[in-house]
Amino acid sequence: MNGTTFLKTSLACAMTLGMASLASTAFAGQGGAMMKMSPPQKTDAMMAKMHYVPCYGINAAYKNDCVSPGHSCAGQDSKASDPGAFVAVPAGLCTKIAGGSLKAA
Repeated sequence: MNGTTFLKTSLACAMTLGMASLASTAFAGQGGAMMKMSPPQKTDAMMAKMHYVPCYGINAAYKNDCVSPGHSCAGQDSKASDPGAFVAVPAGLCTKIAGGSLKAA
């Protein structure tokens, strides 16, 4: 693995871990309303509340945020940099990341 690939993978992992910690904090105050939502609905609600957008093609293996071809939830995409899997990132950041796209391939 070359340095650029390692850096991209590390960045994607760091963003995913950051999102996980922010999501747990955001959902903690929601009580029963969040319990009734499906995982994709929870992801969409969290992204809207925090002004995040889906960024396709930058995920690390098993570090996607939700819904990709072949499965229906977070952390199940076995392929890194999958153009059909997204990671939630702050609005405006996706197009600045190498390989990032606002639309699924």
